[in-house]
Parts: sequence; structure tokens; C-alpha cells
Amino acid sequence: MILGIGSDLCDIRRIERSLERFGTRFTHRIFTEGERAKCDRRAARAPSYARRFAAKEACAKALGTGLSHGVFWRDMEVVNLPTGAPTLRLTGGAADRLRAMLPAGHEARIHVTLTDEPPLAQAFVIVEAVPSGTS
Repeated sequence: MILGIGSDLCDIRRIERSLERFGTRFTHRIFTEGERAKCDRRAARAPSYARRFAAKEACAKALGTGLSHGVFWRDMEVVNLPTGAPTLRLTGGAADRLRAMLPAGHEARIHVTLTDEPPLAQAFVIVEAVPSGTS
């Protein structure tokens, strides 16, 4: 069953300006160490950061909290499954909120799709509850 859906559009130029103006102050406030390492390896850093920024915003919407109620930027980390597909790893307040949303006997699956077509980056997040033990 679907527990939450979120989407977000992010202007890559806005992220580029934040990277230029605030540098590590911006990236360390918003992104995890793993996300920073992945984005900083890319020649085009801004689109990579923008996709992840959009995913965090979309996730916060899917959780029903936005970036409030104890859910912070670095509580949501874009990671890749062994297949290469993106998903989100939740910690802190985001993980707490997700646990509160889950019906008894269910576990969460988070589906993420990321794309960009300059000057925009886009993310969709679906939070799904599946019966525990379902592969």
C-alpha cells in the first residue's frame, strides 16, 4: 500500500549559485558525506546535487512533514541499490516518522526516480508499505 507520494522540481542554477556562494557551508548543511563524495566526483556537480536536493524535498513531502517536525536534510540520503537504482536511506527524525507511518506487520520500501533537463532537476518519491518478509 502507498503511504506517501512526493515530487519536487529544483532549479539547477540555484544550486550552482549556492555552491559558488556558500561552498562547503551549503553542502555540509544539506548533504551527507556519501552524497558529497558522489557529487564531487562528477564533472557537472550542480546537476548531481540538484537531483539529490529535489529527492530530499520530495521525500519530506512523502513523509507528510516537509522539513519540520524533527525531519532534517541529512536525515534523508540518496543511495543506490545493488542494481544501481536510487533509493533513500532514512535516519533520525525521518526514520522515526517513517516508522510511525508503517502499519503493524509491514516494512517500508522507498521508490525514487531522479532526472534532470537543464535548467531543472526533478525527483519523485513513493513510500510503500509491504507485508514483512515480502521480497
